[in-house]
Amino acid sequence: MRYFLCLSYDGSAFCGWQIQPNAPSVQESLEATLSRLLSRPVQVTGAGRTDTSVNASGYIAHFDLDGELPFEASDFTYKLNAMLPRSIAVHSVCPVPEEMHARFSAKRREYTYFIHRQKDPFVAPWSWQCGYPQLDFDAMNRACQFLLGTHDFSCFEKTGGDNKTSVCTIMEASWQPYVPSHVQVMGPAGEDTGPETVAPYWYFRIAADRFLRNMVRATVGSLIEVGRGKQRPEWIAELVARGTRGDAGESVPGHALFLNKVLY
Repeated sequence: MRYFLCLSYDGSAFCGWQIQPNAPSVQESLEATLSRLLSRPVQVTGAGRTDTSVNASGYIAHFDLDGELPFEASDFTYKLNAMLPRSIAVHSVCPVPEEMHARFSAKRREYTYFIHRQKDPFVAPWSWQCGYPQLDFDAMNRACQFLLGTHDFSCFEKTGGDNKTSVCTIMEASWQPYVPSHVQVMGPAGEDTGPETVAPYWYFRIAADRFLRNMVRATVGSLIEVGRGKQRPEWIAELVARGTRGDAGESVPGHALFLNKVLY
């Protein structure tokens, strides 16, 4: 019988999702814990790779058993969480049809990238302090429109990838301001917030049928170039049409990136 797990993890302690030699991974930790709990070897298949330090808040993985779980689903989740490290939390486990696959059956994946425009120790572990003097978020959102649709996105793909195709379909891409929970509860840290005239906290959300290695971080880095006024919004269209990875912007740090939703 096949089971889907929904889980979250803090990626700072891992080399990414996928098992790698001589480096800790989320997959390795989850497999080892499931194997101990079920007293048999268990292999886990994830919805996709995440890079070193990248986080997830709605990751999906599956594993197979010869029969049913030895505990009720709620008890199984409780026991599994008690054994897993603090950086991994399982939210639910449920049986699915045998043909369901955590990676290949996914229809939509959604990532969120967080930035903050002023120093804040309470968001720094999961947000990038983007200290450029000015960012034009209206221009960045205009540039996002050129990402939508089905295109070859090799300009944002890390070189040396083993994908059979670089074609993806992006359904959503936009920048939005937000207010972190600690600011909502306690208010701003100081009365003088400085010269910043736009919201100090922003997130970029992008949804697609699939993503290439390093694609989101390179996309964010390229949009930042537009926000700084270094490139026009239309430059994104030119990149997608005929650009290479060397033409696009730099990859932003991975610690501020979350895989937050996988839909089937």
